[in-house]
Amino acid sequence: MTNHLHDDEQLLRARVALASEIERVSGVLSSRVVEAFLNVPRHAFVPAFYREEGGVHRPWRAGDGWLREVYADQVLVTEVEGVHAEDAGSEGVRGVATSSSTLPSLMADMLDALDVRPGDRVLEIGTGTGYNAALLCHLAGAQHVTTIDRTEHLVATARTRLSEVGFEAAVVQADGADGYPGNGPYDRIIATCGVRSLPRTWLDQCVPGGLVVAPLGGAVARLTKLPDGRAVGRFLHRPAAFMPLRDGKEPGWEVPEPTSADSRTTESGAHVLDDPGFVFWADLHLAPTVVRDGHALRDTADGSTAHAQGRTVALGGPRDLWRTVEAAHQVWLDRNRPRREWFTVEAGPEGQFAGYTAPDGSTTRWSL
Repeated sequence: MTNHLHDDEQLLRARVALASEIERVSGVLSSRVVEAFLNVPRHAFVPAFYREEGGVHRPWRAGDGWLREVYADQVLVTEVEGVHAEDAGSEGVRGVATSSSTLPSLMADMLDALDVRPGDRVLEIGTGTGYNAALLCHLAGAQHVTTIDRTEHLVATARTRLSEVGFEAAVVQADGADGYPGNGPYDRIIATCGVRSLPRTWLDQCVPGGLVVAPLGGAVARLTKLPDGRAVGRFLHRPAAFMPLRDGKEPGWEVPEPTSADSRTTESGAHVLDDPGFVFWADLHLAPTVVRDGHALRDTADGSTAHAQGRTVALGGPRDLWRTVEAAHQVWLDRNRPRREWFTVEAGPEGQFAGYTAPDGSTTRWSL
């Protein structure tokens, strides 16, 4: 009995510590959002996660220090190359993370922006572990929450874990790009996967006056649906990196390594893409067909590539992609490094755009 009480006390302390850290990092949050983190257990949704050691992802399950890590304000990788941490052997897995439990303080900022009220009909795109869905259930009421994911295993596991903590939400296997019209329309829509532009289906399934919060073009956008079908809003202040919305058919590509034949030096070296403020600006200037992976770029339209290492850039294909980064960086500095929260975002039948109005009143718009 003593051990059980001690475990309960540990869990309570861990939850309180996480809620306190979220408040500290995020600043001013709704008391209802903080309350949700106090009342919804994270460990129930992340019984195992990966730690990377020398390029190998090794699973970590309950044991010394495990609970402290689960309730830290950090991302927890739960799947690598389709292998879930609870299914991995002690030898670990090599490859790329394919699912994770999002940074709690970022989750809190997004939930605060979503402004969920009791009784709101909520759609979550990207169930993942189910932890965010559980927070939504606490805020709206489980019977009003629908969460979807394309992966059968994630959906089945999240459904079970939500039920175990007392939330009977609708957990559905579906393509995130299609939303889920079956339980719509929705008062609130939130995505936990990144998109270059908002799928039209999400806007169609949102009621006029409803809110959409989604990682859009390297930042998190908060939009209000208007009566005419458009949605307008702004970006949140925090940088955000989410795994992209996937359909399982994305082609891979090789990052070019520098060679003496196709390399050049640059003043705007790899370090400029380590600045999250500039990365948002740079992504706006790169064509929608350009994929960015760290310091590497590839244009899927013509095959051009660029990979910066230090002040050397390896180039491939018919054009120099890094010239766009260099030009964008100079303009960003000249305009005194505009912040993402100063930008507007608009989505409608005519297209999707990010906009920035400079202090002199001049306005620039970029297609998303």
